[in-house]
Amino acid sequence: MNEPANLVPGRRETAVEVHRPTPLAPVPSAPVVPVQPGSVPAVTSVVLPDGRVVTGYAVEPAQPEPVAAKPPVSRTAVNIALGGVGFGAVCGGLFLLTAFITALTALITQLITLAAVIFGGWVAAQVFSASGHGSGTTVNIRKAVFKRNHFHH
Repeated sequence: MNEPANLVPGRRETAVEVHRPTPLAPVPSAPVVPVQPGSVPAVTSVVLPDGRVVTGYAVEPAQPEPVAAKPPVSRTAVNIALGGVGFGAVCGGLFLLTAFITALTALITQLITLAAVIFGGWVAAQVFSASGHGSGTTVNIRKAVFKRNHFHH
């Protein structure tokens, strides 16, 4: 066995590829030009409570840009609210329309029932009053004889 000492017996060697990154060329940048302030601010010294003195320039806080005046309520919120009011009005109107149709149906049903009762009562009065009074039509039925499916009177 002529294997090197650092290899494990029975294991095969594999080739390893090494990739080295290629540096990019530097991007030329614009030269930085120092800008001098319009006026040199005054140097200020401050004595701290423990006796130390801090010296430096006074820096004024940055003022934010003025913001354009916005309405107190957004237009979108107003439109959504108006849409909700309109939807509520339509739903209320549909509810009233449904209630009206239901009431009209009940009224028509009661009128039909009333007409049937009145007409039925009038028919019954006509039938029963005809047999009680002499003013109705009188039909006399005599004895009839049926012989061999023929009517003889």
